Amino acid sequence: MIIVDSGFWFGLFDRKDAHHLVCKKFLMQCNEPMITTFPVLTKALHLLMRREQVQLAFDLFAFLQVLHKQNKFFIFSLQDTHLPKLHALMLQYADLPMDLADASLVLLAEELGHGRILSTDKRDFCTYRWKNHQPFSNLLEAVL
Repeated sequence: MIIVDSGFWFGLFDRKDAHHLVCKKFLMQCNEPMITTFPVLTKALHLLMRREQVQLAFDLFAFLQVLHKQNKFFIFSLQDTHLPKLHALMLQYADLPMDLADASLVLLAEELGHGRILSTDKRDFCTYRWKNHQPFSNLLEAVL
């Protein structure tokens, strides 16, 4: 499964976004299921709605439901037992700073055992390490 950050969802649905074509191109050639977390979806939906693109937020939700029915999209469920690790990650990367959505993706990478991600956030995901030393591999960079 490929880990998906909020910037990918935002770029995919906001045609004015600088990454729109790259996100769309990647999705068209992607044959693997994708996975994300609720904090990431919350962030993506908030960004779309904040730009007064409420319909795009609804479109994203509908799209994710279609992908889920096709077994091409999954949501990793955070548990209360994850709170200490999320807090530790946010403290570790406080200088960036790391938000909850990004921390949840680092945790997800650790759970999956890989850091293959779709993100438009080059700075942060070049800096973050899962399991404290494993770098992420941003699959969007191959399309850029």
